[in-house]
Amino acid sequence: MKIVFLHMHLKPGGVSTVISQQVAALDGLCEVLVASGDEPPPDLSAPHIRIPGLGYDHTESPENDPKPVEIANALQSAIQKRWSGGCDIIHVHNPLLAKNSRLLSVLEIMQARGFVLFLQIHDFPEDGRPGSYYRNRDYLPDCHYGTINARDARILVQSGLRPEGVHELFNMVHTIGTGGLEGSAIPTALYPVRGIRRKNLGEAMLLSLWFAANTPLAITLPPNSAADRIVYDCWRRFAQDKRLNVLFEASGMHDFEALVADARFLLTTSINEGFGFAFLEPWGSGKALMGRRLPDICQDFEARGIQLNHLYDQLHVPIDWIDLPAFEDVWKHCIRMTYHRYGSRIEEETIRTGFMRLTQDAVIDFSLLSESFQRVVIDRIIADPYKKDSFERINPLLTRFANLPDFRRVIGSNREAVLQQYDMATYRQRLMEVYSNVLSKKVVHAIDKNKLLNRFLQPDRFSLIKWCDIDPC
Repeated sequence: MKIVFLHMHLKPGGVSTVISQQVAALDGLCEVLVASGDEPPPDLSAPHIRIPGLGYDHTESPENDPKPVEIANALQSAIQKRWSGGCDIIHVHNPLLAKNSRLLSVLEIMQARGFVLFLQIHDFPEDGRPGSYYRNRDYLPDCHYGTINARDARILVQSGLRPEGVHELFNMVHTIGTGGLEGSAIPTALYPVRGIRRKNLGEAMLLSLWFAANTPLAITLPPNSAADRIVYDCWRRFAQDKRLNVLFEASGMHDFEALVADARFLLTTSINEGFGFAFLEPWGSGKALMGRRLPDICQDFEARGIQLNHLYDQLHVPIDWIDLPAFEDVWKHCIRMTYHRYGSRIEEETIRTGFMRLTQDAVIDFSLLSESFQRVVIDRIIADPYKKDSFERINPLLTRFANLPDFRRVIGSNREAVLQQYDMATYRQRLMEVYSNVLSKKVVHAIDKNKLLNRFLQPDRFSLIKWCDIDPC
């Protein structure tokens, strides 16, 4: 079988790592070619062709970007140079993100020329990326799609695709952390992330108020984007002002694997994940995971034997702890603006009933608040021990952060499940099964973009951290 992997770039990151893993998984089974818009990393063990037109748009001079037919001609030429008879499948990664506004047109041309396409979705623009949304064109019909979790597969089927044309292709998982820090005196609660907004750093700081004495919260890396950096710096100042025991940019001070090895436990408070490595990697390294469970993501892992029932799904905040009318105004404005950014609109009645559901039990989930409202909640708990006790009573799982359960049995069981379910051999078998189905089953279907958007933009789960512009510190 002859496979072409296509992505806009091969810069370090999740998608590039997956491509490298897929190349390794197919070693000895398939011939491969990797096509991208820039140079490959030095460790890519596969033939590569650079086609500049596959890269990100040149926003400074879009008139100089090549036409879709020119890019398609270059891609076809590269394929035929590698194999005179062409390839079996073009495996395209993340084609729904409009980082290259011509890519779908290029794929449309390749499809019309008889090339078989398999489109693997890692990130949906509908899932918090309005700036990368194709507002004025449909997605590619009549080809097979792949997802990295079962939730996304269900959403695609609910949005118009046929089940036989949608394939779950979970990622491989590697263990992290083997060594230890020399002379380390205090184990940390390690949050191994870049501190971007959707990682919900405010919630991690809230949890730190329940950590055992002298256990610092360690956040490994700063964000890259300017917008995320503004919020990150606000949290740094807040932690300093409130004398919270938080260590920022811990990976700049210590080796990452040593940080993992010395951690008392690993933490996650993220509100949005694609695959969800955070829920799997700690166990393979002999560490427990604490924090927020994402039901849509974690159900995949739990179905495969991973025990995550010690995590919480929500942190309930009494609504009288915040200025509810002010929050309601911000929330409603934000949801209207979000729909507008996607070129869509939402009925006022839908907004009203959605907000009522958020607050119907006189509580609201901490992760739905913007950073300024989160700081108000943390301030209340710091200032008043009775507020802390009250918060603990409505969120009893918080007591586990001070007195960790004995996780040895869970760690052993979860480690075994991770190593068995997400290893190279299992992945190789699944990848070949998917390719076989792509080649043997012709599909006639299309994505209804409005249905897809509404599957992600759900008012009763609408978080200001994810969707709203940053608010001032």
